[in-house]
Amino acid sequence: MTDQAREIAELRRMIAASRRAVVFTGAGISTESGIPDFRSPTGIWAQMKPIYFQDYIASAALRREAWRRKFASEPVMRAAEPNRGHRAVARLLREGKAASVITQNIDGLHQASGIPEDQVIELHGNSTYAHCLDCSRRYEIDALREAFEREGEVHGCTACGGLIKTATVSFGQAMPEAAMLRAEAEILAADLCIVLGSSLVVYPAAGFPEMAKGNGARLVIVNNEATGLDPLADLVIHRGIGDVMGGAVGVNY
Repeated sequence: MTDQAREIAELRRMIAASRRAVVFTGAGISTESGIPDFRSPTGIWAQMKPIYFQDYIASAALRREAWRRKFASEPVMRAAEPNRGHRAVARLLREGKAASVITQNIDGLHQASGIPEDQVIELHGNSTYAHCLDCSRRYEIDALREAFEREGEVHGCTACGGLIKTATVSFGQAMPEAAMLRAEAEILAADLCIVLGSSLVVYPAAGFPEMAKGNGARLVIVNNEATGLDPLADLVIHRGIGDVMGGAVGVNY
């Protein structure tokens, strides 16, 4: 048996022994769908500096730049489809082995893989739509792009005049309280936490796997690179997520 086969077999055993698992995902699961990550040497932040939330609020020029970046990235985001890793996570939830997936991702691919919206806990929001920062009215990206192409900017909310922003959490913006509370509850109820494709450096989100381990859950980390929590984990696999998770739960495509 190869090392990879042994690792997958051990993960399969841990999933089978679990009563209630929780899956925690980061950018690495979506890079296999062609979506670039943020923090690698070739990632998004290596190409351009992030726009902080307070600067978005204060500067019309930076709001225009944020929307320009968003619309420029749309072809890549729209072309992306759930991969084998996403489908494996969806199967875990469908079969009742996991109650939810906690994700740092903003691409909506877990929902696209068939996971119901109420079982996806999005810690950093969702980039597939926008909302008013004051009244929370939802706006679709296509309509905003058409307005931006016509007028060179995205105007304020038609209901209250507030600023419109993608429904994501920017640097300097408060984390979504409801999602954080839901994530904590799921983590504390789990006896197995499976981390997929997270560098585990972005806090407070990255604190959840550590919380699970401290609460007595077994911890699995599947990531191409080492993470700071590897020494605490019960199983660490430095391989592709699709192959590992697909092999562990029997998803072959």
